[in-house]
Amino acid sequence: MTLIQGILLGVFIVATIIGYFLINNVPSLLHTPLMSGMNALSGITILGALTATAIAFKSINPVLSAIVGGLAIVLAMINVVGGFVVTDRMLCMIVKKGGRKQ
Repeated sequence: MTLIQGILLGVFIVATIIGYFLINNVPSLLHTPLMSGMNALSGITILGALTATAIAFKSINPVLSAIVGGLAIVLAMINVVGGFVVTDRMLCMIVKKGGRKQ
């Protein structure tokens, strides 16, 4: 493992731990609005996965890299679509049938 790979692995581990504790401390009432706001960041994740997959074809094992990159794209898209579905359901609970807010 090179120095850069070690640094990236360390950043990933620290970000995972910090993210876990941050999400764990969010009250239930704020969870859904925060999740809908995170859809924009998930869009950035999709761009990163697309870029990583495109670069993967120049790597040592392009087939494995393309599979992992494709999987990252699919999972990020599931996250974005699920976030929009939950946000839509949340907004439908707020709006009356006549289209006016309560």
